Amino acid sequence: MEIATIDQAYGQLQTEFQDVTNSIQTLAQKLQEAAQAGDQDAREWLLDLKQVALDVKAEQMQVNNVLQAIHSYVDNSNQQLQQQMPQQIPQFQQMAPGLFGGGGGGRGGLFGGFLRSGLGRAIETGAGIGLGDDLINRIF
Repeated sequence: MEIATIDQAYGQLQTEFQDVTNSIQTLAQKLQEAAQAGDQDAREWLLDLKQVALDVKAEQMQVNNVLQAIHSYVDNSNQQLQQQMPQQIPQFQQMAPGLFGGGGGGRGGLFGGFLRSGLGRAIETGAGIGLGDDLINRIF
């Protein structure tokens, strides 16, 4: 799988999570308006929607945890590879150019592309995706 494909899939995932956020926010606004107009059912449904939003947030946090675990695995594998084979890297570079990305202990080659990708950088900085507490508090 190419880095561009991974970044595209990550972008689609972010878009889907934003769509979920917008849908929850729109429904919450409608329920708030109905509750303010005296609809007792709307008040209860609003509490149910809050629980749904919290469940979605928990699911999104788990997705972020999985992505961070993948990132850590790739980063650790890259570092181990760089440390274990410093003298052999020039030989392997001749046989498989681009695999080790220069071999200077940096983040190049096989894993470096992923680590420098949009997804890799977002995970490393903790950008994550999902419903945040501030959004849930603002909606409800």
